[in-house]
Amino acid sequence: MAATDQIHAIQPRDTANLPGLALVCALILCALPVYWMGLQSLGKAWLTPEYSHGPLIPLISAYLFLRERKIAASVVAPKRTTPGFCLLGFALLLGIAGNLIAIPDIVTYALILWVGGVMLVLLGWDDGKRHWAPVLHLIFMLPLPQFLYWQLTIQLQLISSEIGVWFIKLADIPVFLEGNIIDLGIYKLQVAEACSGLRYLFPILSFSYLMAILYRGPFWHKAVLFALAAPLTVFMNAFRIGVVGILVNSYGIGQAEGFLHLFEGWVIFGACISLLFLSALVLQRMTRDPKPLREVVDFDVDGLGQEAARGLHIAPAKGLVAALGISAVTVTAFLAAPTSERVIPLRDSFAYFPQEVGDWTGTSSPLTPEVAEVLGASDYVNTTYVSMNAPTSVNFFAAWYESQTEGSGIHSPEVCLPVGGWEVFSLDTSPVSFPDTVYENFQVNRAVIEKGLSQQLVYYWFEQRGQRMTSDYAAKASVVYDSLTRGRTDGAMVRLVTPILANEDPSDADARLQGFMSEVLPTLPKYIPE
Repeated sequence: MAATDQIHAIQPRDTANLPGLALVCALILCALPVYWMGLQSLGKAWLTPEYSHGPLIPLISAYLFLRERKIAASVVAPKRTTPGFCLLGFALLLGIAGNLIAIPDIVTYALILWVGGVMLVLLGWDDGKRHWAPVLHLIFMLPLPQFLYWQLTIQLQLISSEIGVWFIKLADIPVFLEGNIIDLGIYKLQVAEACSGLRYLFPILSFSYLMAILYRGPFWHKAVLFALAAPLTVFMNAFRIGVVGILVNSYGIGQAEGFLHLFEGWVIFGACISLLFLSALVLQRMTRDPKPLREVVDFDVDGLGQEAARGLHIAPAKGLVAALGISAVTVTAFLAAPTSERVIPLRDSFAYFPQEVGDWTGTSSPLTPEVAEVLGASDYVNTTYVSMNAPTSVNFFAAWYESQTEGSGIHSPEVCLPVGGWEVFSLDTSPVSFPDTVYENFQVNRAVIEKGLSQQLVYYWFEQRGQRMTSDYAAKASVVYDSLTRGRTDGAMVRLVTPILANEDPSDADARLQGFMSEVLPTLPKYIPE
């Protein structure tokens, strides 16, 4: 676009520019079908405690943007809109791809890129690139992908448990930690997912990001303030767990429940924010010219209303018209294109899974409601089998998911085992073969786990629409491919466990598991479709 044809996207006037506003509203409405899946996903995530801060993030980003616009309002920059068109088009295509493979996370990330593209179209590259920080801040409103969420949750549980027990021991209270279970003798406390620290970590990360932007000081100070958020949150959450343990030991289990538990959580959140401000003051004291707190962090709000009003004066520039045209063509093609039907294969319910397998007799056990909710499976079986010809039992567990692209997906037992107090002694892949079946040659994850003097042998793998995989990352990648090519996103995880007895070699446990597998696997495709 020639310089003579360029018009500043935002022009201060006495009255609102209705044509310009109409074009912006049309641009938003045009993109809505592409990002609707992501917006629905965000709404569901924001109802959970970990992401309940989500609705505040766009407001904070708007504050940062208006604050920067007030500073840059007098800057007249050449209008180069090509980068904005490219980013806008890429964001629309990425959002469409997320819809096609039915993964809302991809759609929500595309939404943030779309916001950046619109900003660059309205302001031009030279002016718009100055405002990357408010757009990047929007990431904090997004939920983590499930496989990252559970890995992070489990690790934070274990770290919080370890540090919490250290605090309890400082009070001369006998305590024993087994996985994420704090044993006080009379009472046992389980450091559940809600106590992992994630519900504090995400909002505090967002706050530390905001504080780093508003902080008046060198860049390395800003980096320190942002980096402090994670360790500070984990440490303070562990301190909360330690305090709960001390109170429970002194006054009973009621101290770990109800209002006190919630109150302690808010106290810790406030303490983390206070410590961030204290850290900013300490960093200032390290400078030659230290400033008071009101000058260290600039929460300036003067003139923001006037700057927001400038948004009513968006001119109907040619770049905005072109952006609407690109969006309209792309979204129309998306809506007009035939959609591939989601294929849900026919299968038998695990409720009918056989209790008699060869000479093995099984007893099924339901999972606790808490575990079942975390698992998020569409169907599962958990059966322990015994045989007169075997010295000990075999536990068979399988979880089937109708869709692995939304909500809780498969996560590896490698992540979950430490939570129950079991430690992974060894983990590798091992070939197994059962001739004349679909399981003739494949790999399983083979783990030896231990708790105290007890050991167990674990086999597990991921059943993915006729393929058997040992990597949960490869399994997730295959879901994306099969969603596009076959319309299927179902899949399962299969796990077998048997104790390693004191008087037997691990190879004996291998033979027991593989002997049981030879009996049970031929029936599995009825319940986990190929």
